[in-house]
Amino acid sequence: MNRHWLYVILGGVVEVLWVSGLKHSTNLLEWILTIAAIAVSFYLIIDASKLLPVGTVYAVFTGLGTAGTVLTEMLVFGEPFSWLKTLLILVLLAGVIGLKLITADEGAKKGAGA
Repeated sequence: MNRHWLYVILGGVVEVLWVSGLKHSTNLLEWILTIAAIAVSFYLIIDASKLLPVGTVYAVFTGLGTAGTVLTEMLVFGEPFSWLKTLLILVLLAGVIGLKLITADEGAKKGAGA
């Protein structure tokens, strides 16, 4: 895994923080931290997109952010647990992992053909 994929994963984690911040921020400091998290998240995704395919980066970023946000809301903020939500998150994560694996294979083929 290269640095750009780490940026995508870290950007997805930071996305969970700012999305939760949008819902739960109640004072100026929390809003400033939320805005800072948005800036960091987008910086990481933009930097990763310079080398990796933009569509794949965006799909992985939003997939990780969505799954992470739903899980965080259930585990930390008391959102009711749902088996259907959990199943759909697993399907989403399978798609994200599949995109990552396919993109890695395509990159290896391009490198071998050059």
